[in-house]
Amino acid sequence: MKKRITLAVALILATFGITNACTNFIVAKGASVDGSTMVTYAADSYWLYGALYHYPAATYPEGAMLDIYEWDSGEYRGKIKQVSQTYNVVGNMNEHQLTIGETTWTGHTELQDTTGIMDYGSLIYVTLQRAKTAREAIVTIVNLVNEYGYYSTGESFSIVDPNEAWIMELIGKGPGSKGFVWVARRIPDNCISGHANQARITTFPLENRKDKTTISSKNLKKIYNPEVTTVYAHDVIKFAREKGYYNGTDAEFSFSDVYNPLDFSGVRACEARVWSFFRRHDKTMDKYLSYIKCDTKERMPLWIVPENKLSVKDLQDAMRDHYEGTPLDMSVGAGAGAFNSVYRMTPLIYKHKGKEYFHERPVATQQTGFSFIAQMRDFVPAEAGGILWFGLDDATCNLYVPIYSCITEVPESMSEKNGSILDFSWTSAFWINNWVASMVYPRYSMLYPEVKMRQDKLENEFFNDTREADEYVVRLISEGKNQEVSTFLTQFSKGEAEKAINTWRKLGEYLMVKYLDDAIKGEKDGKFDGNHKRIPNKVTRPGYSSEYVEKEFVRPNPERFRVKTAEEMDNRK
Repeated sequence: MKKRITLAVALILATFGITNACTNFIVAKGASVDGSTMVTYAADSYWLYGALYHYPAATYPEGAMLDIYEWDSGEYRGKIKQVSQTYNVVGNMNEHQLTIGETTWTGHTELQDTTGIMDYGSLIYVTLQRAKTAREAIVTIVNLVNEYGYYSTGESFSIVDPNEAWIMELIGKGPGSKGFVWVARRIPDNCISGHANQARITTFPLENRKDKTTISSKNLKKIYNPEVTTVYAHDVIKFAREKGYYNGTDAEFSFSDVYNPLDFSGVRACEARVWSFFRRHDKTMDKYLSYIKCDTKERMPLWIVPENKLSVKDLQDAMRDHYEGTPLDMSVGAGAGAFNSVYRMTPLIYKHKGKEYFHERPVATQQTGFSFIAQMRDFVPAEAGGILWFGLDDATCNLYVPIYSCITEVPESMSEKNGSILDFSWTSAFWINNWVASMVYPRYSMLYPEVKMRQDKLENEFFNDTREADEYVVRLISEGKNQEVSTFLTQFSKGEAEKAINTWRKLGEYLMVKYLDDAIKGEKDGKFDGNHKRIPNKVTRPGYSSEYVEKEFVRPNPERFRVKTAEEMDNRK
């Protein structure tokens, strides 16, 4: 999902500081402007080919088995029992609007069970094919791991349906040990939350006779009681004691601190992304800046009540965040260069003269394969309730295209069969978006406004288009034409995807022509202004800003680049 590699390769890459990937932000239904639940996901990896995956609904005979291949490497892990009926899954959302996202945090590496069958990616996609609700998904995940074992390292899952939003954090028990230790908590309806490659569930309420809101896995069948808001593995604390990870009281037990202890990158590269999201919607979160700078230890809350209710647009903006307006703002300072770049050369952590240094790790990053904002709505017909606002490549320069969760065919421009990370395709949205972004990166402040203007225009069109599509679905259903809904929304989603890639291909061509060789061609009446021989009438060479010239050319050596005056030339020896 975010990295197709073997464990050995992962360890090599970790050595070079490429360890932190993926971001999830979660909005419970009472915290959204329209009563929808929402969750974001960014699949970040330098080797991931961004595409929209599809698992069609199907029926299977009794005794059928399902082959499991490890999501990152494609390695065959084993077989599990197939169910008689699976659901349609588009990306990370199924036909019942259940969505699952994830971020990896690794934790104690000795707890990885290399004999387990179910890796984190297979857990997600198998569960989406089998569960209708978030609570059912938690039960499905637990049962799959208990029966077949868990292969991967530590994970945080966002598990969201049209009514509820949950965070589930888990890690295995080591080689040959089926099962895992885990905690799942429901996010209050008026709150937002998030996680980014660092376990975030700290202390949590423990099961007791008086409190009916918390249960352990011994009573997992009670999870369907709507009063239950916390569920955990019955041995999550006992196992930590046995491994020597914890010796405090049960009440003080913190899942995150025990199974994924914070280090510098866990705070500065991971928690910082959640902080940046929180502070957009709660000004008091600025008090945690000292925590993000690793000067204090007080941890951020797992969820907050936002000052304003959030929309899809708010989440699109959050996925394009580079800490703008904060002391971590990447558009200024070291590495920003002449054009206020928000990007840095990798690795994130590097050595210089025996000491380690780092670059900030923002939400939006050049190595994103795909990202989405999943919107689950119980106030429109169920067939049209789920929309996956899906984008390929870096969110900063991409387009979030509306893809309904009931579609039966993936748009050609988003298909994993159209190109690869090693094969460029002019009909692939991943490659077209990368092409545009690659022009923007080195001249960010000059070119990005061109992208942003078109991004806003087209995504606003998409919002209007979906409203019209919703209305048409309501009309189809009122006329008893329910069977036509999926066909209509499939064609609609494909049409929006085609509009996106065509617009971005034209944008790429426009940027190539206008900014060729850093000489900007003039425009008139919406076209490049030139004479009858197509020679530009006006070309502007903007050069560097005065501030950049002073800082980089003049101040270090005032005479190095100064033009000698005519008098100085005359007075040469």
